[in-house]
Amino acid sequence: MCRIFYFQIPMKTKILMVCLGNICRSPLAEGILKSKVDTTHYLVESAGTGGWHVGALPDPRSISIAKKHGLDITDQRGKKFSTYDFEIYDHIFVMDNSNYRDVIRLAKNDSEKQKVKLILNEIFPGENVDVPDPYYGGDNGFEQVYQMLNEACEKIMSRL
Repeated sequence: MCRIFYFQIPMKTKILMVCLGNICRSPLAEGILKSKVDTTHYLVESAGTGGWHVGALPDPRSISIAKKHGLDITDQRGKKFSTYDFEIYDHIFVMDNSNYRDVIRLAKNDSEKQKVKLILNEIFPGENVDVPDPYYGGDNGFEQVYQMLNEACEKIMSRL
């Protein structure tokens, strides 16, 4: 007699962080949130609305600021956001209003649109504040972005 055993496989909550190029802000947000959640229950990834950096490492300044705070984000590679991501992810956090418009434009229905949120609305509810893009700024901009994202990720983690 053959017995079949069915094991309940826990479903992970899937979270996607999105910025423009997926080399500065969203890789930091991914690394920060990953460090705060139990990765057996949560999948955290990142993507960019543009495809210029597909397959590339995060910006060296993002890697450096993450390392300064005890995080290693060198396992990440750039990915471009696609409509398929609406099917995969439960929550999509975008870094600024431009990213929000770009992602919402790709949504096919209200259910997909409801998944998309500005990440800083976690700490500034309803204010629609952008995470500034530190790419053309100095190293201090990366520290400021890290601090903003860290605070927002704390709120996300406590709500999840």
